[in-house]
Amino acid sequence: MTIQTIIKKAVKRLEREGKLLTPDFYAEAFCKEAKIAGMASEDCNHVDKYTKSLNKEFQKELTNYRIRTMSELARFLVSKLNRTNSTKCSEALESQTVFTKRVLQVIEVLHNKEASLLAKKSIELLDSRASASQIDQFRQLWINFITTYDDTFLSKLKPLGEVDTTDLKATIENLRIDTQVSGGSDFNLSKIASILVSSLVPSIASSVNDKIATLSQKIQNDPSILDTTGIENEIKSAISLRISLDKQSVKEMVESLDVVLDKLSLRLIEMIERSDSSTLEIQTIKQELESYSDESSSNFKIAHKKLFTIASALEENTQLLSKDLSTHSSEVKNLSIRVHELEKELAAVKQESKEDFLTKLYNKRALDEFMNIKEAEYERYGRNFSVIMFDLDHFKLVNDNYGHDAGDAVLSAFAKILKKEARSVDIVGRFGGEEFMALLSETDTRGGAVFAEKVRKHVQKARFMYKGQRIVVTVSSGVSERKKHISLQATINSADEYLYKAKNEGRNQVAYKI
Repeated sequence: MTIQTIIKKAVKRLEREGKLLTPDFYAEAFCKEAKIAGMASEDCNHVDKYTKSLNKEFQKELTNYRIRTMSELARFLVSKLNRTNSTKCSEALESQTVFTKRVLQVIEVLHNKEASLLAKKSIELLDSRASASQIDQFRQLWINFITTYDDTFLSKLKPLGEVDTTDLKATIENLRIDTQVSGGSDFNLSKIASILVSSLVPSIASSVNDKIATLSQKIQNDPSILDTTGIENEIKSAISLRISLDKQSVKEMVESLDVVLDKLSLRLIEMIERSDSSTLEIQTIKQELESYSDESSSNFKIAHKKLFTIASALEENTQLLSKDLSTHSSEVKNLSIRVHELEKELAAVKQESKEDFLTKLYNKRALDEFMNIKEAEYERYGRNFSVIMFDLDHFKLVNDNYGHDAGDAVLSAFAKILKKEARSVDIVGRFGGEEFMALLSETDTRGGAVFAEKVRKHVQKARFMYKGQRIVVTVSSGVSERKKHISLQATINSADEYLYKAKNEGRNQVAYKI
């Protein structure tokens, strides 16, 4: 194999792994391809050569830090030299802290809400003289942000112009957004026209006058007329007409309300007269209600008086009931508070019973419920669905080599990827340990395989970091659809069998059968 072939394969490896064509990445890729081809290259052995010349303590540190390139070796040795002088180390640390704050201040004003908030909290952390563990926790938050960040939302702007993911300002300036302006004005007359037309619509009256409708249509068709002379009087006339329509509508409503009050008054008095508690005062109220003339029915003040009279009569006859209710109000209030507390506790218990505490996905109990629902829909309506089992490859080694905290961080990061790739109608959850499940509605085996492959590629491309070390993570999966099996359990067993088939055949793959 020629050197040119190895160079081409090294470049393709970088593209496949999603890495930039930098000297360090290229050197690493070139050495990997040269090793596969069985070609010895002196440039690839510089690190080992110089490492052997150091003392055993340095060699052990280099092994722990996984130094692979000359650039990494140089940075390691420089940091060691800096630490030999406490004064220089302190000055360098202070300069690095100031530099970090300035970088965070820049990130804080960028156009990403999540990054800005994290930057602001990070600055507060540095100002508070935080401990090493607190700083390490925030570093992990930044690693999680980089790992799960997705800028594919910018692709939605492609129909409007050229999208440059490296320059948000250039992207916005390139968007082709048409606005209607008049006479070179700095404001958008279309928006003002829309607001004006909305204000001309009567707020109480149910219909719009023809004159108002004609003016509204004219403004909507040509907002630039707002910048012409003579339109002011037309708008004033339309506003006056709108107010008049509202007043007329209010008058009609009051008249209708007054008729209802009359009927209500008569009905109330009849009920009072049939009771045993009828008194001379109630008879007086009846006479006052009957004395109202029909001519005054359109007046708000008369309607108010009638309501007041009815309220007085009701107050007189409900004092006994109010007294009885007041003796039990305290007990009722306590019962209401207790019921509210029990409802909150019940809601919390229901939520906890369905959510995995670590990944915040559905737990196995919730998955079992959803599978029973899907099975009922399949039996009654024939709605097919697919089951996908996921399992993180060599996960035990992650716990053994980096600790259980690292394993938990990997599980949480994978859960975010799984949830991000799923549709809103899909159900994803943690089946147990490092095993996860996805239930895809109205999806056959082929569609399930497409989803599983997207998740696999996302995991392979993502950078899982813990305490400054990158953890290589891959995932295997098995896919099966309900329609091809005799029962739900048979479908689950089939997906599980395909999962083990993927693991036995090399891992980091999706196994299924069309």
